[in-house]
Amino acid sequence: MTSDFTGRVALVTGASRGIGHAIAVELARGGAAVTISSRKADQLEAAAQELRAAVPGARVLAVPANTGDDEHRAEVVRRTVEEFGRLDVLVNNTGINPTFGPLADADLGAVRKLFDVNVVGALGYVQLALKAWMAEHGGAIVNIASVAGLRSSGVIAAYGASKAALIRLTEELAWQLGPGVRVNAVAPAVVKTKFAEALYTDREEQAAAAYPMKRLGTPEDVAELVAFLASDRAPWITGETVRVDGGLLATGTLG
Repeated sequence: MTSDFTGRVALVTGASRGIGHAIAVELARGGAAVTISSRKADQLEAAAQELRAAVPGARVLAVPANTGDDEHRAEVVRRTVEEFGRLDVLVNNTGINPTFGPLADADLGAVRKLFDVNVVGALGYVQLALKAWMAEHGGAIVNIASVAGLRSSGVIAAYGASKAALIRLTEELAWQLGPGVRVNAVAPAVVKTKFAEALYTDREEQAAAAYPMKRLGTPEDVAELVAFLASDRAPWITGETVRVDGGLLATGTLG
């Protein structure tokens, strides 16, 4: 069941492909005008065209931006409100993972960049959305976290630590911004996207065997949950991090 976003405006970061793009499509199907953002202008414009084709009549604004850049974030929010007149839903989907392996050997520059985009950038968008619209009119924020933020993963330890910080950020914001603004997070396990290819390429069947549902996730699995949390169908849900992991954490491991 598609949630109703008629007359509302959503901003989805990291939306040129994968989970972010699927979320933008789902919100547009519900009637929202949607701003999508990501770093590469050509890929973003192609994503906007795909979105318009998937949802005929959809109002779509594509604004290239680096989530880690203060001025870029401000430009995305400014143009959204200028184009559509409001900002009701913010989805912080942008995530990077430039470092793998033990934290003891991690490049601190890469870790710093990771936290600046995955955590500080998300908070930056929240602050801008509040000033531009939500503080006065209310709204819903959904942060895309990860099961790696809920349980130790080893190989993607720095990324997991950043997502754990995003989960705590979600709880703090939910407390501080209620009742007008609801803030939730979703925590996917491995979803079949280009971002996660290294975790399942050439071993998808083996990777999926660890999941009770015996398959990896799809971007649409995440998008439908995000739309629910952002909609009026979840009016008393805030401060939550909802797992969408095919039952993986129920097994007691990260696979």
